[in-house]
Parts: sequence; structure tokens; C-alpha cells
Amino acid sequence: MRLSGTSVLVVGAGLAGLSAAVRLRKDGARVTVVEARDRVGGRVLTIRDGFAKGQHAEAGGDFIDHEQKDIRRLADQYGLPVRTILRQGFSFVRYKGRGQIHGRPMKGERAWQPVVDRAKPWIEAYRRTEQRWESAIVRSLAQRSVAQWLDEIDADGNVRAMVRGLRGFFLADPEDLSLLVLIEQLASEAPGAEPEGRIEGGNDRLPRAMAMELGEAVHLNTTARAVHDHQRSVRVTVELAGGDRTQMNADYVILAVPVTTLRALEITPDLPTEQAKVFERLRYGRVTKSLLQFDRRFWKRKGRSPAYGTDAPTGAIWDANEEQRGPAGILTLMAGGQASEDTQKILAQEGVQGLVHALDWLKPDKAALLHSHHITWEHDAWAQGGYAYFDPSFDPSGRPWLACPHGRLLFAGEHTSIQWQGYMNGAVESGLRAAAEVWALASGN
Repeated sequence: MRLSGTSVLVVGAGLAGLSAAVRLRKDGARVTVVEARDRVGGRVLTIRDGFAKGQHAEAGGDFIDHEQKDIRRLADQYGLPVRTILRQGFSFVRYKGRGQIHGRPMKGERAWQPVVDRAKPWIEAYRRTEQRWESAIVRSLAQRSVAQWLDEIDADGNVRAMVRGLRGFFLADPEDLSLLVLIEQLASEAPGAEPEGRIEGGNDRLPRAMAMELGEAVHLNTTARAVHDHQRSVRVTVELAGGDRTQMNADYVILAVPVTTLRALEITPDLPTEQAKVFERLRYGRVTKSLLQFDRRFWKRKGRSPAYGTDAPTGAIWDANEEQRGPAGILTLMAGGQASEDTQKILAQEGVQGLVHALDWLKPDKAALLHSHHITWEHDAWAQGGYAYFDPSFDPSGRPWLACPHGRLLFAGEHTSIQWQGYMNGAVESGLRAAAEVWALASGN
């Protein structure tokens, strides 16, 4: 085996860390994984407790795109089918308030066309860059916020509402999101235009399967506090559940945690100034995800979409478990950016019935709410947000630093992925890349 005799410590038992660990073990490395939480999966979190009829829904990472080969291939290795969902894609509704909407829902392509038309000059320019983030075109895009661009083109109310609805996708409001992020997305496809996938039985089955394969190599309730690269090896100080600290040593360390967690880690010698600056400036989107189970699927009617983007304060809406049997069903409300705070206020002032009332336009009639579950990811100590996004202060030429090795330290996580940043596939992809980097570094020693 090509890494026989090489030891690797992986910090973080999310999809990135576990993917790296499994690959490294197959290559013959001695692998140890430390995880601060009392569970594996990180921001992949399937909720089962409390839902009637044995149903479940995703409180964290939810969708697997049809083109996301790494996670699909990995799921297949563990015999975990990926079921196709939301075949009609997302429609869009403009929220009017008090549970009402303007006009009728618009199909995704029709709703997006005015935005694509107005953005066409920038889309064409961006495609000329061939994803060179150091180009003048990219820099000009990056320094503008989406809100500034909307003012520049004197966008009408419908276009502004459509774009604001994207906070359920990017987890950032137009005022906070770099125009580069929107144009990059539109240059490939409109958000929510294609069918999605979900692992049958719950997305958490994948990290749990990998953790089971790794067995005793995975240490939960074990928090990395400091990393010291000694040039020939790396020493990691970890804190155990009771507060005691101990040292672990390895030839290489993969830091597969969000930058929000990475910033609290003491790393010596210091990271390069440019890399430290990039880690400091990267932002994570605010998001509250609400899972509402009803005794019947009132949203499932002929000709009606199972998913909606919207500028409502309760966020985007979609069928959370269409692949599961039974008359009962679960709706997901994903409130990103300012909508996360708005949703929290609704819950504090009106309770979950405030969210149900916001769904009046879907005509729930007398459907009974059976159970609800809410998670606010910016309040999660080990994530402090949903996933990374780029604001206008982020220098695009610094993006490569997010994944750049530092001595014997390597970095993984969705934030390091170029094509699939923000997705579970990006996490898997980054873990496999970090594992390959260990082999490359070890081969050169």
C-alpha cells in the first residue's frame, strides 16, 4: 500500500474528514479522527426523533445534484441509494405578507429569465475568464454587492424580490453577497433548475457508514486546541470530554473543519499572512431550518411545484420527504441571511403557528401540525453558520489559500471546493483531494 507506515490525524468527522480518512486507510495509512461533537456528520444532520410514522428530514445538508459524482460514487460504495426528488425543480413566489403572495407561482425558468437577461453582459464576461479568479473581470464583480448591481441596472420590484429570494440558496442577503457569486451561478445554471437527490433513509447514513468502517479510529468529544508542525511530524493538543488535555502525534494533519472553528485553533508556526487574512475574512451564512410535519401533504397537488424560492421572511420552502411513504409529510423552511433572524423572531413571538400562518397561500386548510423541529446553524458552536459565502470584501485572488497546504498541515471542507462550495459534494471532494495531497507529500519525502 502506497502510504504504509504513514500516520495521519484528521480533525473533524464531517463528510470532508471522514472521506479523507477512509481513502487514507485504503492507501495503508494509520488514521486517527478527532471530533468535538458527540456524533459524526458535522453539518449533515438527519432528524428522526419526534416525527410520526417513522418519518425523517434533513436539518443540515439536504440536496445532491445530478452532476455531483463524488458523493454519489461514495454513497454507492456503501450501498446507499440516492433517490431523485424535486423533479420539477423550484418555482418562485413573491411574498405579499400575512400568508399571501403576489399573483401566482412562476416556474423556475420563467422566473429567472429577467434576471439572466439583465445579467447577460456580466455572464458572458465571466465565461471569458475560464474561472480565473485573479482576472480583472472577476475582481470587478467581486467588489460589487448584488444589491449595488440591482441599483446599477435600476431593477424592478420583481427582479429584486427574485434575487432576494436567493438568500435561501446562498444564505446571504443581496447587500452582503458578492455579485461574483451570483454571476458564477448564473453562468452554469439557474439555482434549483434541475432535479435533486437525497440518500434513501437519511443523508446521515453516509457519514455513519464511513465512521463504522473506521471503527475505533474515530474519537468523539475530542476537541483539537493546538497544532504544532515540527517539520518532521505534527503534534496536536486535544481536549477530552472531561476537560483534560493530551497530545497526539502524526506525520500529517488534515484540518477538515469550518473556518469558523479553524480560527480558534492555535497553529504554530504561524500561517502565511495571506492565508491567515483569507481565513479571517471568509464569512458563513446565517440560516434557520424549520421542519414542519403535517398529517397530510396539502402542498402536493396536480400541477403544483414541490419547492419554492421566495423572499418571505420564513425562507425557501420544499417537500422534505417526498420519497417517504404515508399520508403525513414534512415541509422544510430554509431561512437564510436576514430571514434567519426574522424566522427566529416569529418563533419567539408567535410560536410555530406563526410559520404555519405564513403558509396560508399554499392553502393548508385544516391540515394538522404533528411535529416541528428547528435548528439555527449560526448558533451551533462548531459551525457558526450554514456554509461559506463570499462578500464584497473577500479578495478573489486569495481563494486558493483556502486549500493551500502549510507544511504538514492540509485543509479540507466545503469552503475549499471550487466547483461545489457549499454542497455536501464539495466536502467529499475536498476530503479526497486532501488525502491525495498527503500521498503526494509523503512521496516526495
